[in-house]
Amino acid sequence: MSAVSPRRSPFWRYTALQVPGWVLALALAWWIHSSFDAPGWLAPALPLAWMVKDMALYPLLRSAYEANEAPPVERLIGRRGVAIEPLEPSGYVRIGGELWRARANDATPIAPHLAVEVVGAKGLILAVRHVDPEAGTRASPS
Repeated sequence: MSAVSPRRSPFWRYTALQVPGWVLALALAWWIHSSFDAPGWLAPALPLAWMVKDMALYPLLRSAYEANEAPPVERLIGRRGVAIEPLEPSGYVRIGGELWRARANDATPIAPHLAVEVVGAKGLILAVRHVDPEAGTRASPS
């Protein structure tokens, strides 16, 4: 496997976007030190504390900075959700707290409150199929 380019690395993306905040913290610390006769240790301590805070938050925010070339709707393929209304053949499903327009992949209608899995997408309309949530496999038509 090839090494991840620093330009595409989530760490370097995150770090580059934190630099303006660090510069602002440094300017604020200098202003506080010069305007209010604050102790000399405050000027480097404030920006340093700001940098430590940003690096501590990085593990929580890492996924937001990962590069993903797929369109957002295609990232839903394989995810599971729940039919909100009958899919005869189309209606709405809830996936991860969001409502999406969906069309039943099979000719069989899908009743409300049944588990569905995204199998494709055409534009912003998802293609879904009914799945059995306990078995983790496709439910047999009834």
